[in-house]
Amino acid sequence: MTSGRWLGFLLICCLVLWGAGAMHSAYAAPQEDDEVAAPANPAAPASSESKPASKNLLVWTYEALGIRYTIVFLAMSFTFVALLVMNILAARRSAICPVSLVTAFEGHLDQQQFQEAYELAKNDESFLGQVLAAGLSKVSVGYPQAIEAMQEVGEDENMKLEHRLSYIALIGTLAPMVGLFGTVDGMIQSFSEIAQGGQPKAVDLARGISTALFTTLIGLALAIPAILAYNILKNRLARLVLEVGIMSEGLMSRFDTGRAKK
Repeated sequence: MTSGRWLGFLLICCLVLWGAGAMHSAYAAPQEDDEVAAPANPAAPASSESKPASKNLLVWTYEALGIRYTIVFLAMSFTFVALLVMNILAARRSAICPVSLVTAFEGHLDQQQFQEAYELAKNDESFLGQVLAAGLSKVSVGYPQAIEAMQEVGEDENMKLEHRLSYIALIGTLAPMVGLFGTVDGMIQSFSEIAQGGQPKAVDLARGISTALFTTLIGLALAIPAILAYNILKNRLARLVLEVGIMSEGLMSRFDTGRAKK
């Protein structure tokens, strides 16, 4: 399954789980209300010194986010980590412009072993290997045709790298949008408590405000490293792709008969 289909499948799963979380919250809310509405024991004396138990930060974060936002942010986090690892592996020099391939390919050309050089480049899965194999396959037709074939393969391979990398930028764009959605959702919850009339409880107001702030915080915490990683990897890939173009043309320049005559 390609990266695009896999990401689309993951987003569909997030939407399904979001709906399941909404149904869970809808059924759980009446139970909580019933528990709150239960009459207190009049015989039990009210203790003015009793303090609410302190909550762990992780528990507080989960309660503020709820099951829906928790699932969405976890899915986006796992997706970001997986895409980051994939793009880091793809941006290695050994995967784009391996030095060993250049040395071996140039050695075959020096010894006039063109078939061996073609097989070496064709069996190599690196960016440079695919470009050199395309050039050698057309060199018998002419040097301009070989350069054109190399450019076409280079553009195709470069597009694959950019598409895979663009999903990191997509997460960097969607994460703060989901956080903003949670901000609006949390503020609506808080204002709905005020709109019901009467004296709203501080706990009910704080619940909506916590949702608004935590969703914004986590959305930004996902977006900042995603945008940073995208720009760093994009610059590295651009530099390596340029190096592939210079090196491949340098290796294939010996087949330029017009240049050799000059």
